[in-house]
Amino acid sequence: MKALSFNLSGKFAHFKKPDVNSYAYFTYSHIHKIALLGIIGAILGLEGYKRDLKDYPEFYEKLKDFKISIIPKKPYFSKKMIYFNNSVGYASREEGGNLIVREQWLEKPQWEILILENETEEFKELKNRLFKKEFAFIPYLGKNDHFAKIENIKEIEFKRGEKDLVCVSLIPKNKAVLKKHPRFGEQFFYSEFLPVALKKKFLIYEYEEMILSSWIVECKDENYFEYNNENLYFI
Repeated sequence: MKALSFNLSGKFAHFKKPDVNSYAYFTYSHIHKIALLGIIGAILGLEGYKRDLKDYPEFYEKLKDFKISIIPKKPYFSKKMIYFNNSVGYASREEGGNLIVREQWLEKPQWEILILENETEEFKELKNRLFKKEFAFIPYLGKNDHFAKIENIKEIEFKRGEKDLVCVSLIPKNKAVLKKHPRFGEQFFYSEFLPVALKKKFLIYEYEEMILSSWIVECKDENYFEYNNENLYFI
């Protein structure tokens, strides 16, 4: 089995949670599949969300079946709350036309991203553009002032998982059976509901609880792959 691999990082990132916006805009702790497909769509020049869109945006329609694996460089990235003024009149109904915006940002996030090889024209074009670094649009991490850095692009080969090993990628909690902690190393456990799909017509997120753990995980379905004596999971 083969996959495209690259490191994705930035100075800041903000992957907005749509369910809370009354006081501040909060971010998910890691990039999620929809945001990552959006970055791939930007590289390929596919259209994103548009006003009055009644069906999937072009990037999602063409890329939704891509199998991806997200490998955080750290279980948690530090977060900070940013305050700034939005004085554009039409953006605010506040007195004086000045809206104080509070946003939570991730600091220096880094992930390794794997995209499982497939036979689509989009995958072939993505591979070509990544190695030539010819991106149709500038990729960013959730907001257009958080530029994404893409480097260490390569192809890797690996095999289907057959052993119980530590899984270094995000994995749906309902697909993970934690067995035991390795003899050495730091213990950690991260859990969060992350978007994994878009609901057709409504274009709202569908969620799964994703985890990242230092524990050995039972290898129990075909989405596990072994690479460098560690397991990966593709979503």
